[in-house]
Amino acid sequence: MHRQRPGPLQWVWYALGGGLPRELSPWVLADTTRRTWIVRHLTRSVVQMLPVVAICLLAVPVPLAYRLSAAAGGLLLGLMFSIAFMTETIEHRVAKAGYPAGTAARIRAERTERERVERRAPYRQDGAGSFD
Repeated sequence: MHRQRPGPLQWVWYALGGGLPRELSPWVLADTTRRTWIVRHLTRSVVQMLPVVAICLLAVPVPLAYRLSAAAGGLLLGLMFSIAFMTETIEHRVAKAGYPAGTAARIRAERTERERVERRAPYRQDGAGSFD
């Protein structure tokens, strides 16, 4: 089965906080629970901040060094704020997609536990040929 994905404009809308059609709800859940969910969240955060960074770089009438430092500082502060509220933001996205609040956190926790159990399984301890 092929999972439906948002188009480029839909993804930008989603990154900016907009909702997606219900048929994309499984994709939203996967997007917020994959191993790369933190990188994906930070990517969306950067997309949200790009317009302000662009204005800072292009429209403010001060020397370039000041614009660059202001843009970098703003981006850094924005990312820190984004990280501070990452789980709440993710859960809000998942709820907008129609899932109960806490679904993404539960799925990530279950995957983490499953991976922990698999890493400690006897068949992984000494390689495939060590069963006596």
